[in-house]
Amino acid sequence: MRRVLAISLCLLAATACASTPPRVQRSEFEDIPVPKGLTVDISRSTVIESPAVKAARIFYKGRLEVDSLAVALRTTLEANGWRHLSSTTASDKGITQIYDKPGSSLQVTVYESWYYTWVEMAATRLITPAGTASTPPTATPTRQ
Repeated sequence: MRRVLAISLCLLAATACASTPPRVQRSEFEDIPVPKGLTVDISRSTVIESPAVKAARIFYKGRLEVDSLAVALRTTLEANGWRHLSSTTASDKGITQIYDKPGSSLQVTVYESWYYTWVEMAATRLITPAGTASTPPTATPTRQ
């Protein structure tokens, strides 16, 4: 009887895992990709939306190497139109990268805790009345 119960529990556990859909990564901004291997930590994250601005501070955790993750983040962000402004590395605070885009700003911090590698993304975006990101007008030179 114990053997049947043990086999039944194993089969139940296996089918429960197989039927659970993969967790979709959360990104508050469509042009900020989330690297594979990271999961969002909703309990530490904050999103603020108003008619004029959207701001988010999202925390992701995983078991990835800090330096290679920072390079991957920079590569994918630049491919999505973000302009890299600066990077800072500190032994006790990890790697901080600053990016901008017309009407948007982004700060990415990658650091390690005793078990996880953390990525903190803090982004702001100006919103136009139509609900899209605003872009500043282009200046036209004047003739004198």
